[in-house]
Amino acid sequence: MYQPAIDLDAVTAIDMHVHIEVDDHGHASLPDPLVAAASKYFKTDGPRPAVDAIAGYYRERRMAAVVFTVDARTQLDHEPISSVDIARAASRHADVLIPFGSVDPRTGEAALELATRLIEDEGVRGFKFHPTVQGFDPGHEEYAPLWGLLERAGVPALFHTGQTGIGAGMPGGYGFLLGLSNPMLLDPVAANFPELQIIMAHPSVPWQDEALSVATHKHNTWIDLSGWSPRYFPATLVRYANSILKRRVLFGTDYPMLTPDRWLRDVEGTDLKPEVLPGIMKDNAARLLGLDSGT
Repeated sequence: MYQPAIDLDAVTAIDMHVHIEVDDHGHASLPDPLVAAASKYFKTDGPRPAVDAIAGYYRERRMAAVVFTVDARTQLDHEPISSVDIARAASRHADVLIPFGSVDPRTGEAALELATRLIEDEGVRGFKFHPTVQGFDPGHEEYAPLWGLLERAGVPALFHTGQTGIGAGMPGGYGFLLGLSNPMLLDPVAANFPELQIIMAHPSVPWQDEALSVATHKHNTWIDLSGWSPRYFPATLVRYANSILKRRVLFGTDYPMLTPDRWLRDVEGTDLKPEVLPGIMKDNAARLLGLDSGT
């Protein structure tokens, strides 16, 4: 069972958003056409490293990383990478990796059973969801039992919000509905499950104002800064990160699509204040994940 062994004094940052896109057997998290389209969208055809290689990559940079896949078996008719395997692999690298699980909400009772097993038997520290790729509205009442389970377990839920490069440029965007990733759909989740910590991933373009509205009204919500180079961050996001949301904004990259090296290089050209960066880079995540208290 995973137990974190991260020395906060030894790491410079916690990357809250790292995708496991292939497993140790070469099985990809997405069907081949989506992988090719995403590479074209992100202008990258670089390697898709598995867990051990990712651990080495972040260890070299003296960073920790939250790692996960997305279980979209219903929407994609594609077998996901095993979150159990990710958690067990992360246990081999507990000094740098923090495993999040993923379940397909559309599988109903099976999702609840798998989430319970991932928490109780494997020790995952949170869960990742992608409403557009998984094809569900997180605010719909049928998913309330899942959010209640995560709230009771005390583990955060990380949701993709805003535009996505997955399916971009394909006929009909591969059938994906962007509106399912409007952060306003998370408002009822945050309202009805006030102890559930909800992370809205990415600058939520084109709904950045909606994300900021939810985050300022519901203090159980957070924003991670992954998926976009910092030089493209909306000015309003930077302003809020520098002020009223500075304790609930998190460093994230979307690796391997965006590397921490590029993120750090590009953030130097932004108006993010030097005094808020330590919180964004590490301290806020440590507090959210319970790493600063040794739990």
